[in-house]
Amino acid sequence: MNTINNKALFLGINAENHDFFEKKAIQLLNDHCTWRKNFHSDDPDIITKNDKEEISFIDTENKISDVLNKMSVRLQESSTPWHSPRYLGHMNAETLTPALLGYFGAMLYNANNVAYESSAPTSVMEMEVGEDLCQLMGMQDNGWAHICTDGSIANFEGLWYARNIKSLPLAIKEIEPELVEGKTDWELMNLPISEILNLFEKSQSKIDILKNNSARAISDEIPKLGKWIVPETKHYSWLKAADVLGIGTNNIIQVAVDNHYRMDINKLKQIIDENIASQTPILGIVCVVGTTEEGAIDQVDKIIELKDNYSKDNINFYFHIDAAYGGYARSIFLDENNNFIDNEKLQDKYQQYNVFSHNINWPSDDVYNAFKAMSQADSITIDPHKMGYVPYAAGGIVIKDLRMKDSISYFASYVFEKGVKVPALLGSFIMEGSKAGATAAAVWAAHQTLPLNITGYGKLIGASVEGAYNLYNHIVDKKFYNINGINVQIEALTKPDFNMVDFILNVEGNEDLAVMNKLNEDIYNMSSIFSGHIYQCNFLTSHTDFSSTDYGNAPKDVINRLHINSQQWDKVQNITLLRACVLTPYLNDVNVLKDYMKIMDDDITMKLNNLINK
Repeated sequence: MNTINNKALFLGINAENHDFFEKKAIQLLNDHCTWRKNFHSDDPDIITKNDKEEISFIDTENKISDVLNKMSVRLQESSTPWHSPRYLGHMNAETLTPALLGYFGAMLYNANNVAYESSAPTSVMEMEVGEDLCQLMGMQDNGWAHICTDGSIANFEGLWYARNIKSLPLAIKEIEPELVEGKTDWELMNLPISEILNLFEKSQSKIDILKNNSARAISDEIPKLGKWIVPETKHYSWLKAADVLGIGTNNIIQVAVDNHYRMDINKLKQIIDENIASQTPILGIVCVVGTTEEGAIDQVDKIIELKDNYSKDNINFYFHIDAAYGGYARSIFLDENNNFIDNEKLQDKYQQYNVFSHNINWPSDDVYNAFKAMSQADSITIDPHKMGYVPYAAGGIVIKDLRMKDSISYFASYVFEKGVKVPALLGSFIMEGSKAGATAAAVWAAHQTLPLNITGYGKLIGASVEGAYNLYNHIVDKKFYNINGINVQIEALTKPDFNMVDFILNVEGNEDLAVMNKLNEDIYNMSSIFSGHIYQCNFLTSHTDFSSTDYGNAPKDVINRLHINSQQWDKVQNITLLRACVLTPYLNDVNVLKDYMKIMDDDITMKLNNLINK
């Protein structure tokens, strides 16, 4: 059995794998130059020796050199050191060597994956990546997936699918009424997605006419589609999507979260029931697998159960999972044959493949069941440039039924030929136009190196999750920093579902929420790119704010643990937290953890000293 060594996958925090990286980069450059020379090698050189000796030629090369040198200096001066375990902030970290080199090697060919004609090799790679993502999400039988710029574009596409598909029954009633004879508009607005696609398939001879009578062409149809339900922890891109796609932000309903920052299922049911009572359709529901501020995993299985119960009463809606952050973590639940592992066998599999260095008692049953149920969604957002450890920009979307593509397809004669099979038509089925083939090559190279199961990505993501639990346990055990006799409490927001650890500091005896917020804001300003002294920052992190507008009263739990009463929350209605996304694959090592936790503690102690004693 071949095993993956995580330390061989990256350039390294001190560029320890520089020699290998350089060798492969030079090889890829040389291969590309050979390719150029071999394309009609009898063609004469256009750039001659005499050209190279001209003063203007030499001056131009010198100018290029100067520009690149200046660029390199600027990059080194103020770039965020994502690669270092000293940085525990946003969803970025070390990027995979095969992905970086894959991007570099393919970039030289400048492929445009909008159409096969301009990207023959990388379009095929993107198709294969799509098959990988379908397999990962348990949608391999009839699903389809592609790479897009980021999770925001994928979320746009998810709402785009929902809007167009859910409006098709009204178009069918107009164009082919015999197919929906006897059904009221309310019944048409509540047809299951699969039944809508079956009707659409029966009308293939009139597909263009139907689409031209759907919401994509007739804006008057959009208000009839109803509400788009999201959790309070939703990404801001859903508001943008509702704006751009004409749904309207006033038609987005936010569901409160519980103390684990997961969507509250009871409150979701209450919202659905209220809309049914008023004969307002539910366009769709979004849940999040890996919230951007807390790393929380919504209870997908509970939402599916709710969805199935409503379906028995002929109430149906579109279901999208925003797993931009957490989607790749499903690989940790797939065995070497890509089958979802039974819960009772999971820990044995982890031991077999050395997924965790120590038993961290993860996942909880809630998290396990959520990941297992993901295959039942209609569409899923997943970002390779997050937990796929691939360089930007690489988002992605998976759809359960490939027939859905026809609801959003467009054809431009100068790039596409209608009737030609994907990947030739990729650009007609996506929101974007031109897109870098190098991105597809980067993701493809990463997937080829690391299978999307417990033997590959599962082991890498396991290191990240274990590192997060190590940080969480360190915070729990630490409890206080002593600053010249003054105790400063450190408290974790919640036990992580995934690899995000939010935490807060408060001076013992302080009962003023605004004062506590100011302390954490000051720590952040001294521990981020905004400090102005990136090389002098020993520990860097990010921060976030929870307001009552977005989070209701969920933060009351943590402020009470910090000895601040609920009345303060009612007064201030905002809490500032420090946020550590532990993507780094190194903090699962006990010795590395010990070194970097000391760095973190010493740095926080120094900053608290400066703040308290100034």
